[in-house]
Amino acid sequence: MTESPELSPSAEPTEDGERAAQARRIMEAMIFAAGGPIDAATLAAQVPAGTDVEGELATLAAYYEHRGIRLVKVAGGWTFRTAADLADHLAVHRVVRRRLSRAALETLAIIAYHQPVTRAEVEEIRGVHLGRGTLDILLDAGWIAPKGRRRTPGRPVTWVTTSAFMEHFGLESLDDLPGVDELEAAGLLDSVDPAAEGQDEAPVQLPVEEDDGDATDIAEDAEEDDSAEAISTTVVPLSGRGGPA
Repeated sequence: MTESPELSPSAEPTEDGERAAQARRIMEAMIFAAGGPIDAATLAAQVPAGTDVEGELATLAAYYEHRGIRLVKVAGGWTFRTAADLADHLAVHRVVRRRLSRAALETLAIIAYHQPVTRAEVEEIRGVHLGRGTLDILLDAGWIAPKGRRRTPGRPVTWVTTSAFMEHFGLESLDDLPGVDELEAAGLLDSVDPAAEGQDEAPVQLPVEEDDGDATDIAEDAEEDDSAEAISTTVVPLSGRGGPA
């Protein structure tokens, strides 16, 4: 690989050489500290009089040509950019945590206990309209997924929970979901008398919080305090000032 030219002063520096080296140091620092491209005129105002600004910038650019960052001219000014060939190395996976609204949690619980279930069935169980973004939030979190369509008019999509849902909540299988007695003991369900309902087993009755549809669900997504956290992974470029050249 071609080596970058050396910028350090020679063993016996001349006055002109020292002036040029100092000018390069000043311009290098100014470009590094600037929030964007900086033009030659601005640089010239801060370096010793008589400095060949364009020539010294060319020297700096040649020095950085084979390094991890490069000095490039863009938009009429000079700036540092990371080397384009290193783009694949400048990305990290970052865990992003987002809080789920009560509406999203209720929807998730309904899907978990009644899957496969359609959107209309979720709304019927909750007793309120399901905001447009609620299913999207759970889908983005990786906790639910579509699974076929119901053989009914309109062929609605059915939803089920995923392995990521079971992993997050520490479930080996759906059989490990807490039963009615456990949910009642935790205060998450109203007590239901199976005999009064004429059933062998009490249905899961989730507490209903009234909302006004989409607007309420959106507000809940931003403000709900007693909520769980959804986890997703994004790729974040570490591209320095402005990204690869």
